[in-house]
Amino acid sequence: MSNLITIMPILKTLTLASVLFVWFIRYENIVKEFKNYGYSNKLRDLVGILKITSVILIQNSNPLLIKVGSALLAFLMLAAVITHIKVKNPIIELIPSFVLMCFSILFFTQA
Repeated sequence: MSNLITIMPILKTLTLASVLFVWFIRYENIVKEFKNYGYSNKLRDLVGILKITSVILIQNSNPLLIKVGSALLAFLMLAAVITHIKVKNPIIELIPSFVLMCFSILFFTQA
C-alpha cells in the first residue's frame, strides 16, 4: 500500500502532462484525428475542455473532486478506446487511451 501512495502523485502528474501535451503541443494531430473519425469540431472542443478539466480535478486533494475528475476521464478514455476499435486502428494506437483509462480507475478507487 505504501508503494501505491508513493507512486500515485507520479501517475497523476504523468496523466496531466500527457493530456496537456496532446491537447496543446500536438493539437494539429487531434484536429486531424477528429476529422478522420467524422466527429465535429464542437465535439472535439468539448472533449478537449473535459479532458483538461478532468486532469486538473485529479490533481486536487479533495477526494470528491478527484473522483469526479477521474470518472470523467475514465469515461472519455473508454470512448477513445471504443473509437479506435470502431475505426480499426492498430492496437498500438489505443494503448495510450487504455492506459489513461486504467490510471483514471485507479485514481477513482484510491480517492
